[in-house]
Order: sequence, then C-alpha cells, then structure tokens
Amino acid sequence: MRGPLLVATSRGLRAMGAEGPLARTIRAKLAAALQPTHLQLLDDTPRHGGPPGAESHFAVVVVSGRFAGLPPLQRHRLVHAALRAELAGPLHALAIVAKTPQQWESDPHVPPRPPCLGGSKHERHGDAAGGEQ
Repeated sequence: MRGPLLVATSRGLRAMGAEGPLARTIRAKLAAALQPTHLQLLDDTPRHGGPPGAESHFAVVVVSGRFAGLPPLQRHRLVHAALRAELAGPLHALAIVAKTPQQWESDPHVPPRPPCLGGSKHERHGDAAGGEQ
C-alpha cells in the first residue's frame, strides 16, 4: 500500500489534499448551513506570510440554492453566520465567492484574489524567513 502523495510547497512538504483542523471545521460548517452543490476551500495563509500550519486566511467558493434571490451582501452574511466562532477566533481573513447553482452553471469563473500587501509578509519582505514573493 502506498502512502499519501506529498507535494512540495513553499512551506515544505504536506500531504496532497490534506486539510488542517480549521479547514475541516470550515468545510463542515458551510456544508451543514448552506447545503452547497459546490464548495471549494483554499488555505491562503502562506500567501499572507503566515507560519506553516497557521490556518488563518482562507478563500471559499460556495454554490448554494440558499443564495437564490439574495444580494451579495446577504450571501456573505450567511457565510459569516455559519463561521461566527471561527471569525471571532483563529480565522483572520475570509475571501468569499457566493453563487447560486444557476449562476455557477452559466459562469463557473472565480475572480483572482488580490495579492497580499500587508501584515507580516510586508514587514519581512526580502527576509530569508519571509513568505513567497
């Protein structure tokens, strides 16, 4: 039997597809609250200069029928409500793309996330311990 596929990242080796405890919690809570037909979760912590395993910055793409008839602000509020405890604690930043199944079918494009320009990454620019450039 073979072990998990390991991939090299800027922060070392990790199992392909492995999620940390915060990522698993986010995925479970969004699934329970919104019954999504599509859910993508990306740990963006390394892009923001976070230490390995920190799990502080995430991006989510949530496609749910619960968003039908709601403006973007209300959709984001539903996501925030589902993750209230995490946003009050370990989750520092959350980028959200919230679409209905019909919107996702007609346009599955996810806009690119802006580059990180602040926090510890900016302060450590050029430092050997700094994040990705």
